[in-house]
Amino acid sequence: MGKYLVMIYDNEAAWAAADPSVAETNHKNHQAFAEANGAALRGGAQLGESSTATSIRSDGSGGFVVTDGTFVETKEVMGGYYLIEAADLDEALSIAKQVPSPMGGVEVRPIINGG
Repeated sequence: MGKYLVMIYDNEAAWAAADPSVAETNHKNHQAFAEANGAALRGGAQLGESSTATSIRSDGSGGFVVTDGTFVETKEVMGGYYLIEAADLDEALSIAKQVPSPMGGVEVRPIINGG
């Protein structure tokens, strides 16, 4: 068994423009996903909006540059995640395909060390 991070990417502008019922339906869909895949879930959470992010980069001389916001400005930003345990990548992808992401998509990566 391996662990995989399923990152959920969404279009924040689309969510902001959407009727509140869309968010309510999405929340219910995530609850249903969690119930259906509870045996594989090891964690997960919704993240704050990208405007609340703080990015840290090395300045190349031993210090750091700390800036408000995400590393790059894109239409889709990481809005949440699930940590899952699966037998292999195929099973992880099968689970990830069930993650509700009506305003974007998901990315799956194996956890290499720890977790």
